[in-house]
Amino acid sequence: MTDPLGQSQVLPYLKGLTQKGYQFHLISFEKNEKFNQHKRHIQTICDEAGIVWHPQDYRNEGGLKKTIRQVQKMKKVATYLHQRHQFEIVHCRSYISALIGMKLKRKYGLKFVFDMRGFWADERIDGGIWSLKNPVYKTIYNYFKRKEIQFFNTSDYTISLTDNGKNEILSWPKIKKDIRIQVIPCCVDLNLFDPKKINNQQLNEAQSKLNLEPDQYVLGYVGSIGTWYMLDEMLDYFKVLQSEKNNAKFLFVSGESKSKIVTEAEAKGIDSSRIEVISVLHNEVPLYISLFDASIFFIRATYSKKASSPTKQGEIMAMGIPLVCNSGVGDTDEIVKRYHAGNVIETFDEKSYASNIIDASSFNIEEIKQGAASYFSLKEGVERYATVYKSIYE
Repeated sequence: MTDPLGQSQVLPYLKGLTQKGYQFHLISFEKNEKFNQHKRHIQTICDEAGIVWHPQDYRNEGGLKKTIRQVQKMKKVATYLHQRHQFEIVHCRSYISALIGMKLKRKYGLKFVFDMRGFWADERIDGGIWSLKNPVYKTIYNYFKRKEIQFFNTSDYTISLTDNGKNEILSWPKIKKDIRIQVIPCCVDLNLFDPKKINNQQLNEAQSKLNLEPDQYVLGYVGSIGTWYMLDEMLDYFKVLQSEKNNAKFLFVSGESKSKIVTEAEAKGIDSSRIEVISVLHNEVPLYISLFDASIFFIRATYSKKASSPTKQGEIMAMGIPLVCNSGVGDTDEIVKRYHAGNVIETFDEKSYASNIIDASSFNIEEIKQGAASYFSLKEGVERYATVYKSIYE
């Protein structure tokens, strides 16, 4: 919960569902540094919402044996809490926790919600984290692909982030025909991501902090840069953008190292003065998105990304900022086209970049915002989760 995704894609839903009368015990595994930094903040959120938080220590070193021990700990904690509180539903986010959820369903009869979040095992392969050439990883991959089918067929409801992912699952021959899947994308809190709540003084102070001129064209990026996000190609796009808008700057609202981004930019002949990087808390992100003239994200369009819903898309659209993205990732391109929220590129080359430079005056800000409200509303996401919970008992 001390990671940004926990704060944007777990706690807001739980708060909304708590207001509908549901009570939650939340088990999460936390990285030591972030836990020490944000524990009080997360605990306050949970206390105010009536969520009982049970944070556990997460370690990513120690290899497979350490991971197995942490899974065993998760099972032990979940079983202990169920014996004390007699839960009715076990709601599991992604595959590791689903291992425990499926066991609790089989042993104690709990209703099991599999919130898949993506094709996790395939993501490990597509992202180069696991290699099928390694017999250990091949064994682990095959194990989770077998479990994946069991999760879908055993769960009382599956949550998919995308229609693309849902259709892929339903095409598999081993999937039961009567499984229930609800599509809930990565939603956005429209009360937080609301451009009307950003005033000129805040904008001026943020511009000054980042050495931005009032008339400067700002291309913006939000979030981490890791396995899936194509920094090289985004910098190539920016280089082409500079040739048309010579006052352009590339602003990264990210916890990534500025030196890493600048080094890669300079290797492409982009002056370091054109790159700005700032790390902010989640509640400050709307302000910095407001500085963008356009936003960008390129994501590797692998098989596993059929099930991906980029959190940043809803946040950017909610602020009325047009975006440029690539095709082949979840429902992303279809949503952009449906709501006229930006441009979609099919190929990563200079010609495609040049023909897809965003001119904000060509887009209707209100239409983009309405698209976010229609598709990514947190309120709607909470309603869909509530419908899932209710239908389990019908």
